[in-house]
Amino acid sequence: MKEISIDPITRLEGHGRIQIFLDEEGNVANAYLQIPELRGFERFCVGRKAEDLPQITPRICGVCPVAHHMASTKALDAAFHVDPPLAAKKLRELMYSGYYVYDHTLHFYFLGAPDFVVGPTASAAERNILGVISKVGLDIAKEVIKHRAYGQKITAMIGGKATHPVCGLPGGMSKPITEEERQEIEKMAESSVKFAQFTLQVFNDVVLKNKKYVDLILSDAYKLRTYYMGTVDDNNKVNFYDGKLRIVDPEGKEFAKWTPADYLNNIEEHVEEWTYVKLPYLKKVGWKGLVDGPESGIYRVAPLGRLNASEGMATPLAQEEYKRMYETLGGKPVHATLATHWARLIELLYAAERTLELSRDKDVTSTDLRGKLGQPGEGVGIVEAPRGTLIHHYVLDEEGLAKKVNLIVATVNNAPAICMSIRDAAKGLIKGGVVNDGLLNMVEMAFRAYDPCFGCATHFAIGEMPMEINIYDHNKKLAKTVKR
Repeated sequence: MKEISIDPITRLEGHGRIQIFLDEEGNVANAYLQIPELRGFERFCVGRKAEDLPQITPRICGVCPVAHHMASTKALDAAFHVDPPLAAKKLRELMYSGYYVYDHTLHFYFLGAPDFVVGPTASAAERNILGVISKVGLDIAKEVIKHRAYGQKITAMIGGKATHPVCGLPGGMSKPITEEERQEIEKMAESSVKFAQFTLQVFNDVVLKNKKYVDLILSDAYKLRTYYMGTVDDNNKVNFYDGKLRIVDPEGKEFAKWTPADYLNNIEEHVEEWTYVKLPYLKKVGWKGLVDGPESGIYRVAPLGRLNASEGMATPLAQEEYKRMYETLGGKPVHATLATHWARLIELLYAAERTLELSRDKDVTSTDLRGKLGQPGEGVGIVEAPRGTLIHHYVLDEEGLAKKVNLIVATVNNAPAICMSIRDAAKGLIKGGVVNDGLLNMVEMAFRAYDPCFGCATHFAIGEMPMEINIYDHNKKLAKTVKR
């Protein structure tokens, strides 16, 4: 059996490799995703002061820090039995929407777009942001850099820092923004709405008008029939900051809807010895292995998961794009993994619109930003990270120290589906032993659509760093295996 290794895989946060095994006919027998790193934040958060957790957990990575900061802060709201004032909630969501603007911009132009703007089978030297710039021109590149910086500036103005914010406190926020800052955010948001519309037009011109790309998106190699999960508001519209978790089945019918505190009744975590990544599944369906369909408890989050789990977008321009996507791709739900890129750009437009809405709300300059804390206890905080649903679950002792910390990050929620997507893409693309750089990149496209953050995702360990030693005899036959 021939083995093909893609090591390292590229354009993601973290490290990983893909091992592909071919049978005697040169077709793919199986493919595996391996993540050779462990962060272990859940363990060394134990014993820390509760108020330090919103500053510790964002250090998991520099791509998702705002999401971890906000999920951690919301978990402390629940643990201290405090409901933040309305102005604090609005200010948090304003910062969070600005964060989405820069994060979704980053993924599309820097990580996802090279596969479409430059081409999936272009040379590796061209499949990068410089290749994108050479195709779209310097003027567009400047707009990309400017609007990504706008999102970071909004985060810094409200959060204190652009990358690792420090504003979230149990029960509220550390400081208000001034009227001058509000006006500046409003101007940046107005520009970001136009930029998001322009980016959707780029996607339309480059991808949707290219029949080969549309056929690739809809091909069986990139299709999984799974459940979908995302946070929705009272009208079942997508919301990044707060709401209930809604799950739909592979036919798009509502399967469950629950509050953050009820996550343990809905989500179970499966573990395997061969990975540091936990493998979540729907508790009421069960773990059936890496298979899709209604009998398997595997579900998906991230932009496509959120849109499939919702009944629309809460802002007008994004809602029109939402409708157009489903009309173009054959109705809800869409099971095409590569359609996640389109869903991400619809969310970019929603985030810009929501930033503009909140920037025009006078409550965001209020100084009523902190509620009264109760006794420490247990709390769950959930937000929608750009990569999907992010869960922080804390148990505090009577002195406010962390006794137990559990994190289910977006990429963990998607981990079973990512493994399946890589396997199915490899099986669908590699035939008769024909393998080249372009085909291997197209296998990578299967995980890249999820925008995975493998640094965030590695949380499970078996108690000590594992070790396996294989001992071979002089004929190179395996004589003994020693495991720790």
